[in-house]
Amino acid sequence: MAMETPMVIQGRSVNKDDIAQIRELIRSNPSWHRTRLSRELCRHWGWCNHQGQVKDMACRTLLLKLEALGYLTLPKRQGVPPNASRNRSIQDVFHDTTPIEGSLQDLLPLSIEVVKDKSSVSLFGFLLSRYHYLGYRGSVGENMKYVIFDRRGRPLSCVLFGSAAWKVESRDSYIGWDQSQRPQRLHLITNNMRFLVLPWVRIPHLASHVLGSIVRRIREDWRKRYGHEVVLLETFVDMTRFRGTCYKAANWRFVGRTKGRSRNDRYNTIRVPQKEVYVYPLSSRFREILAHG
Repeated sequence: MAMETPMVIQGRSVNKDDIAQIRELIRSNPSWHRTRLSRELCRHWGWCNHQGQVKDMACRTLLLKLEALGYLTLPKRQGVPPNASRNRSIQDVFHDTTPIEGSLQDLLPLSIEVVKDKSSVSLFGFLLSRYHYLGYRGSVGENMKYVIFDRRGRPLSCVLFGSAAWKVESRDSYIGWDQSQRPQRLHLITNNMRFLVLPWVRIPHLASHVLGSIVRRIREDWRKRYGHEVVLLETFVDMTRFRGTCYKAANWRFVGRTKGRSRNDRYNTIRVPQKEVYVYPLSSRFREILAHG
């Protein structure tokens, strides 16, 4: 199958010459597995992130999409996909579901912990997979995970920030950037992909308090882990389920609605519920930084 016009996949323009190059790499290197192929292709293209690391996961996804579209045939898988083993690693964790009620003041001070060690990773993964309506099967790329505990050490909430959506018309208009600026600056935005208050926790104003606390620290947390800051937070609120009350109370800004497409849908074929888009600038210069660095 020949590619008639270039298309953008995983933020990279792909044309017929790129397809021919990939096919030649596959043909001339029959012993290469998919990981080797994606890494070598990144090196050929000079496809790296802002830290100079090859964009291996993005390239693997690009290759899978090209195969699904009929442009090439990838080598057979040589082992269990990484995501499969990660999904199986989410094990049950003992937890107390005794109702937690009363006032926020009764729980303070809260402890907001960045998920790093094995036990906190297990707790975070289990709680999200069990109690969040979207579930959880692991995360890739730059991300920040938090578990929030009350002063007695009881878990209250889990919060996940990860990769920003590739293209959101209302967000992009709010920022004021164009298609040429977005690929170079998207890593300076992070998406609040999951926000869970455990179902037995019924404390007024807890959610907005947690959001406010994370807003005050995530910029520095991100810098310590990844060597760069983030300057804008974004989230999508499913209008069929929620009203975005906690984001409004925490001073996030409503900037518009999605068009009912998946955050990673390039071809307008995946229909999902329309969502409200909220953002939170972490710098008064966020527009200047996102447009010019």
